[in-house]
Amino acid sequence: MTEQPKHVLVTSGLVRNDEGQLLLVKHRLRGWELPQGRVEEGEGLVFALSREILEETGVTVSHARLAVIWSKVSHPAAVIFCFVARYASGSLQPSDETPEVIWCSDADAKRLVSHPVNRDRMASVFTYAGTLRLHSYATGPYRVLS
Repeated sequence: MTEQPKHVLVTSGLVRNDEGQLLLVKHRLRGWELPQGRVEEGEGLVFALSREILEETGVTVSHARLAVIWSKVSHPAAVIFCFVARYASGSLQPSDETPEVIWCSDADAKRLVSHPVNRDRMASVFTYAGTLRLHSYATGPYRVLS
């Protein structure tokens, strides 16, 4: 029996509040980024997105729409499902993993998110216009493949 390929599944969300501000978290290692996290076994994508955002930020979201899928083809392989969503309720609460959580403008987000992978991922979701897009990348060194 051949071994099946293994991919980590990740959800990421570009969340806006009623004022049009964007939700960012500051990860201890990667710096500022959109809220994101792994999908647990047996968990649906939208549920995983909602759970991760609540755990990392203290807020709930609604109207999640899949916008972009990123495939990381280098080891460890991952598929990142990027959603756009709207703020529903709650107040900002940092977590152990994300010690800072903010609402900010698009311009501030573009300035704050400096990790190349997260910067490109965020930029791809910024331009979402209703059509799902697919991208691939590799690391070591980081490069976008499509």
